Amino acid sequence: MTEELTVCGASIEDAAGITEIYAHYVLESTATFETDPPDLAESARRIRDIADSGYPFLVVREVDEAGGEGRVLGFGYAHRYGPRVGYRYSVETTIFVAPDCIGRGIGGRLLASLLDECEARGFRQAFAVIAESEPASVVLHARAGFRPVGTLDRAGWKHGKWLDVFIMQRQLGEGDQTLPEMQS
Repeated sequence: MTEELTVCGASIEDAAGITEIYAHYVLESTATFETDPPDLAESARRIRDIADSGYPFLVVREVDEAGGEGRVLGFGYAHRYGPRVGYRYSVETTIFVAPDCIGRGIGGRLLASLLDECEARGFRQAFAVIAESEPASVVLHARAGFRPVGTLDRAGWKHGKWLDVFIMQRQLGEGDQTLPEMQS
């Protein structure tokens, strides 16, 4: 692969590209159990809320011939795995790639950058919650070091069918080997 890509923090200006990519998955797939695509304002609010909460929200862009940034090809973010304070060192990861860019290595690059950013922020465990209809996502996460830890049988309903949900987990940094407060 010789194309140039850049991975960086998402900005409000990226909301249009993120909205377009995510709308496809909301309407055409079971990769998300959301059924109404968020509009531009909602996407911008989500970017702001995740970043303001101390979690990474990244985009992948192609670099145009002049060296400038082109369109958003994918996005990924992390957020607290559970609502209780005890989950503060655990994140759930989310990755979406533009449908016309699948198979170009964008998802792997984005996930690796997202995990690096989570480790740099002191998070210790990452979880991926993946619908059974997304085997490529299972493979992507396995290649990034995630391991399967459970299945939620028929946990979601979309497009007229029940879907299982797989939970995968990966240690970040020192994981549970040291106390988080002792991390340097």
